[in-house]
Amino acid sequence: MKKLLFFVLILGLSITSCDDDDDYQTIESIDKIKIDSVKIVNDTMDVFSIQSIKTYSTFPSHCEGFYGYDYVHNDNLTRTVTAYKYITSGPCTQATYTSANQINFSPRKTGIYTFKFWNGGNNWITKTIVVE
Repeated sequence: MKKLLFFVLILGLSITSCDDDDDYQTIESIDKIKIDSVKIVNDTMDVFSIQSIKTYSTFPSHCEGFYGYDYVHNDNLTRTVTAYKYITSGPCTQATYTSANQINFSPRKTGIYTFKFWNGGNNWITKTIVVE
C-alpha cells in the first residue's frame, strides 16, 4: 500500500513547472533533500487513528521541489523517512524557499514508535509516538 502511495505521488509530480506560465519543465533528476525539522502535534495517539506528521525542507531555487518520501518499516515499531526532491532545468526563480510536506501515520498496533528523519550525512532527527 505504501509503495502504491509513493508511486501515485511520483506520478502526480511527474510534470512540473518552475514559473507561472504554461511552459512545463522536464524533471532532470531526483536527489535526497535533508529534512530540516519535523512537527508532530500529538506524541500520544490511539490505534487506528490518523495523524499527519509534517516535515520541512529548504530548497535553493524554484527549479527544485518536493518529490516524495522513502518510508521504510525497519521493524514493527521503527520507521526511517528520507525526503527526495526533483530538479528541473530552465528559467527559475533563484530564491531559497521552505516547503512543508506530510506523512499520514495510522498505527495498527500499540507500542512506542520511533521515527528517524534523514537530516543530511549520517544525521537523523528522531521522534517518538506512543500508541495506546
